[in-house]
Amino acid sequence: MGALSGSFLLGLEDVERVVGRSARKGGDGYPPYNVERFPKTEDREELYRVTIAVAGFAADDLEVTTADNHLVIRGRQAEEPGRTYLYRGIAARRFQKSFLLGEGLTVLGADLKDGLLSIDLARPNGGRGVRSVTINAAV
Repeated sequence: MGALSGSFLLGLEDVERVVGRSARKGGDGYPPYNVERFPKTEDREELYRVTIAVAGFAADDLEVTTADNHLVIRGRQAEEPGRTYLYRGIAARRFQKSFLLGEGLTVLGADLKDGLLSIDLARPNGGRGVRSVTINAAV
């Protein structure tokens, strides 16, 4: 399980509990994130939501991609020249979070609001391949 400590499996029900425990033990934990599952309803299929705390990051600082069966979220902030911090408690470092997706699980969309990046996933019919995901930013 050591190789999976930086990843989280989504859409593989029996494996999720084991890897969830493993992911909580390993990794640096930055930035913190939640993974939620919403049950199937009459209107939609079962849904997953990954929410990542990205305070201080703008939509342009974030990148959400899928390739084969991986969801990858990257964050990069440029240093602002001329700023002098007396104290800096809000992290402004690069990060990458990777999630292994179950068969057929695809990204429906991504939203950035109030410092939280939310990514919704479901199992609609669709092909595999590389896909870039647009982040909708609340103004």
